[in-house]
Amino acid sequence: MILENGLVRTLDAQIPTQRALAIAGERVAGGVSVHETALASPDVVDLGGRVVLPGFSDAHVHFPTWALARSEVALDGCTSLAEALARVGAAGPQPGGVIRGHGWRSGDWPGGEEPSAARLDEVTGATPAALLAKDYHSLWLNSAALALADGDLEVAGGVVVRDGRGEPTGVLREEAAWRFKERHLVVPDDAYVEAMRAGLKLAAARGVTAVHDKDGWLGALRLWQRLERDGSLTLRVWQSVPADQADALAALGLASGLGSPLLRLGYLKVFMDGTLGSQTALLLDGSGVRITGRDELAAIILAGARAGFPVAVHAIGDRANRDALDAFEQTRAVWAPLGLRHRVEHAQLLDPADLPRFAALGVACSVQFTHATSDRDLADRFWTGRTAGAYAYRSLVDSGAVVANGSDAPIEELDPLAGVRAGVRRTVDGRPPWHPEQELTVEQAFAATSPAPAWLCGDERWRGRLLPGYAADLVVLDRDPWEDLDAEVVATMVAGRWVHNPPPWG
Repeated sequence: MILENGLVRTLDAQIPTQRALAIAGERVAGGVSVHETALASPDVVDLGGRVVLPGFSDAHVHFPTWALARSEVALDGCTSLAEALARVGAAGPQPGGVIRGHGWRSGDWPGGEEPSAARLDEVTGATPAALLAKDYHSLWLNSAALALADGDLEVAGGVVVRDGRGEPTGVLREEAAWRFKERHLVVPDDAYVEAMRAGLKLAAARGVTAVHDKDGWLGALRLWQRLERDGSLTLRVWQSVPADQADALAALGLASGLGSPLLRLGYLKVFMDGTLGSQTALLLDGSGVRITGRDELAAIILAGARAGFPVAVHAIGDRANRDALDAFEQTRAVWAPLGLRHRVEHAQLLDPADLPRFAALGVACSVQFTHATSDRDLADRFWTGRTAGAYAYRSLVDSGAVVANGSDAPIEELDPLAGVRAGVRRTVDGRPPWHPEQELTVEQAFAATSPAPAWLCGDERWRGRLLPGYAADLVVLDRDPWEDLDAEVVATMVAGRWVHNPPPWG
C-alpha cells in the first residue's frame, strides 16, 4: 500500500517528514517519492492533502472501567448536590440491579455540600446505588448499598467517612472504596466485553492504536483475551497486573512482555497515596493518606525485578512522589542493570528539589495533560502557594525525563488530541492559560503521545514512529496539527489494517 499526496510526520528527528509512505504487510516499508509510487503498487491511497502521524498511545487508561462507565449515570460537570441527585433519580439500574454512576466532585459544589447516603436514598429508594467520584478514589453509597457490607467497611489504607455519632455517612475513600467495589459491585464478564467492543470502536475513531491498561485486576486479562480470540481487538494492550502477584508470576516464569503482538503482560501497579479531589494526596505537610510506604515500595520494586516486571507507581502529592523516587534510588543498583523501565503515574505535585531526579534515576513520568486543565481550580484551592511545581510538564521534559501522556479515562475522556491540546495550550473554554510556563510545544506533546509510550513498553525500535521496519500503526488527520491544533481524526490503521474509516475519503 502507498499513501501519497499528503504530509507524513514520522516523529523522528532525523527524518521528520515524508511526502508519501509505503506499507508492506504489517510494517512500514519506507517513504517514497510520488514518481516511485506510480510504479510501486496498484494499491495507492490518495491522502488529498491530509496528514499522517504515528498512531496514538494512551499511556494510562482504565479501559474496561471506562468502557462500562459509558453506560452509567454521568455526574461530570454537576455544579451542586441537587443536580447530581436529579441525574441519579432520572436513571435506572445497570447490570446486576445496581444504580452505578461516576464523575461527582463535591469540591465543585457550593456551600460545603457533601454527599451522604441519606440524600441519595431520597432518589434511589431501596435500589442499591454506588457512585464513584471523578477521581475514582471515593465511593458514594446509599443505605441499601451500605447494607451489603453488613458493617464490614474498615480496611488498612482506607477511609470511612463518619458523622458526629460515628455512623458511616455513605462515603468511602481509597482502599475502603476499592474493597467495597470488588466485593459487592461485581459486573459479569459478558457486560464488560460488550462494553469494551463498543469502546474499541470509539478508541479507533480517536486514533488510538495502543493502550497501557491500568485496570490492574487479573480479570482484565481474561476480558482482553476474549476480544483477541474473537477478532475484536483493534489496538495493542500493555496490561498492568497487581503488585502482590509478583512472586506468583515469577514462580510461573511469566515476565513482562509475555503475550502476542496485540496483548502483553506489562508492569506491576502500586498506589502510594490518594488524589487531589478526595484530598487524600500525601503531602510534605503531613496531610493525606499513605497507602504504600517508601520501604514497602522498595520491597515491591525488588520483587518486580526478580519477576522481570517494571513498576508503575501512582503518586500525586509531593511527599508520595519523594517517597517513590527514594525507593527507586534505594533499589537502582538491582533494577537498572536489568533495563527495567519504571514509571511514576501522575506526578501531579513535585517539590522543586525532586523534579530533576526522574531523569537522573531513569524513571519516567506517565502523566495526563488534561488533568492540568480540569484540576486547576482545585489545585489553586487545596495547594495554595505550591502550584509552581504542579503539573510541571515542560519542566520535566526540559530536565530530560521521559514524559508519556495518557487520559486516565474514565476520569478524563479517552481522546489523545484533546490531551495534546491541553498540553500545548494549558487551557480550555477560552480561559487564560494556567501556568503558561509549563506549555509544551506541539512536537513535545505528540512525542509524549506516540514514541514515549512505546519506549515504556521497550518497543521504541519498532513502534511510535513511521520509519522503515516500524509497525504500520498510524492515524490520518484532516489537517496539520503543527499549523492547526484543532485537527481531527479521519482514519486509523493498526498493523497495516484499517480499523476506522478506510479510504477512499470524500
